[in-house]
Amino acid sequence: MDTSLIGTLGLGFLLGVRHALDADHVAAVSTFVSQERGILRACLRGTFWGIGHTAALLAAGVAVVVFKLQISPALERGVEGVVGLVLVLLGSHVLVRTLGAVRLHRHEHTHDGTAHSHVHVHVGDVIEHRHRHLWQAAPQPLLMGLLHGLAGSGALILLVLTTMPSPVAAVLYVFVFGVGSTTGMLVLSGLIGVPFALTARGSRALTVALQAVVGAGTMLVGVLMLRGVLVA
Repeated sequence: MDTSLIGTLGLGFLLGVRHALDADHVAAVSTFVSQERGILRACLRGTFWGIGHTAALLAAGVAVVVFKLQISPALERGVEGVVGLVLVLLGSHVLVRTLGAVRLHRHEHTHDGTAHSHVHVHVGDVIEHRHRHLWQAAPQPLLMGLLHGLAGSGALILLVLTTMPSPVAAVLYVFVFGVGSTTGMLVLSGLIGVPFALTARGSRALTVALQAVVGAGTMLVGVLMLRGVLVA
């Protein structure tokens, strides 16, 4: 293999890792990871996102490079709008589930012959205890990865077509880019999962606070994406 091609593929891998750090990608995967107690399952959530993302990029790459199809800017904007809407829904779901764990109750007692009542905040366990099989954690991040891959495929494929020496090299570049993004998201989801794994064994209130931040942040990213699509 040509050394220049190897260097280009290596750069593609690194760009894929960087691509995984985009705000909308991080926001989406954070909502899935926030449901997990363990780092391994958090990493698997990110891996499923990467598989879906790579599959979408490869499908778009084959369609453009081999079958000479076109990915219109209007289609990309439409998919970006869907991604933004899904992010808003994911974030709101996390917030609703989190707020559902916070309960107020009144505690009455007698002190020095006088009755008093106090309002207490009770934080329940927002993470499900039942055992879930691995495949049950796959569909949501896989579908989100597909959407993200379709939303960003046009610009990537256009860049590849103008720089790669052959159709085979172009498809290979897209694949390596996808592997890089999967690797980056695997590591990132594991890091995101660390605080959730730690708080799951300690403070329930801190777990709720972290999940609320994830939900609100994801909704914000989704709203900004929708705004960008509508304004463009």
